[in-house]
Amino acid sequence: MKLGDAARSREFRLEVFDSLGSTNDEAMARGRAGDPGGLWIVARQQGRGRGRSGRAWSSPPGNLYASLLLAAPCRPAVAPQLGFVAGVALHAAVEQATGLTPGRAALKWPNDLLLDRAKLAGILVEGATLAGGDLLVVIGIGVNAAHHPADTPYPATDLGAKGLPVGVDPLFSALSDAMAAALRRWDAGAGFADIRRDWLKRAGGLGEPILVRRPEGERRGVFVDLDGEGRLLLDEGGRRVAFEAGDVFLTNLQPADI
Repeated sequence: MKLGDAARSREFRLEVFDSLGSTNDEAMARGRAGDPGGLWIVARQQGRGRGRSGRAWSSPPGNLYASLLLAAPCRPAVAPQLGFVAGVALHAAVEQATGLTPGRAALKWPNDLLLDRAKLAGILVEGATLAGGDLLVVIGIGVNAAHHPADTPYPATDLGAKGLPVGVDPLFSALSDAMAAALRRWDAGAGFADIRRDWLKRAGGLGEPILVRRPEGERRGVFVDLDGEGRLLLDEGGRRVAFEAGDVFLTNLQPADI
C-alpha cells in the first residue's frame, strides 16, 4: 500500500498496520504525542472500529480503514466542514478507482457514501484541543471493499457485491490523492463554498422527501439545500428547518424498514 503521487508530493505520510484497535485512536494518539500532521494511519483490520455516535463499525480484513491526522488545520469553528471535504474526496476516489458510472455513488448527509442507495462507506471526524490551544482533527474513513454488515439500520453493500472487486491498495492511493486535492481547495475554510457546491452535486436525496431521525423524534420533509455552515435544510410544507445532526433515511426505505 502506498500514497498516491499527489499526496506524496504534498508531503503526506503513511503508516500501515496489520491490525489496530482503531485507526482514529492511533492517529489521535500520534497527534497528542506531537506529530505535525499530514499522517495517514491505515489498518488491514480493526478490533474497535466505530462510526458516528460511538456506533460499532464492522472491520474484517478486506475493507479499507484509514484515518488522516491534521494538526492545526483551521479555526475550531470551521472544523466541522472537514466532513464535507472528506465526502467530496471519498466520492471522487471511489469513482476513479472503480470506473463507476456517474450517478451511482452519492453522498448522504452528514457522513455516508452510498452506492445504488445502499451504504458503502462512512466518515468519522473527531477533534481535540491540546493544552496549548492547538487543534487536532482526525478524519476516519471506512470503505466496504469486500464485505458489508447485514444487520444495519440502513441497507449496506460492498464493492465486491456490486461486481467491482477493487482492492484496498488502489482505493487508498486514489483516496490519498483526492483528499490532498480537496484539502487544498478547501484552504482552511476559505474555499468551503466551492466544496459545498461539489458536495451538493453529489448529494443523495436532494429534492426528495426524506426522514431525519434525532433523539427527540423524527422529522419528515424535502431535502432542499445545505446552508453556508453545512446544516441540512428540510422543507416541512413551506417552512425550512436547519439540522446540525441526525440520521437521514432516503425514500427508498419504507417506514417498516427503518
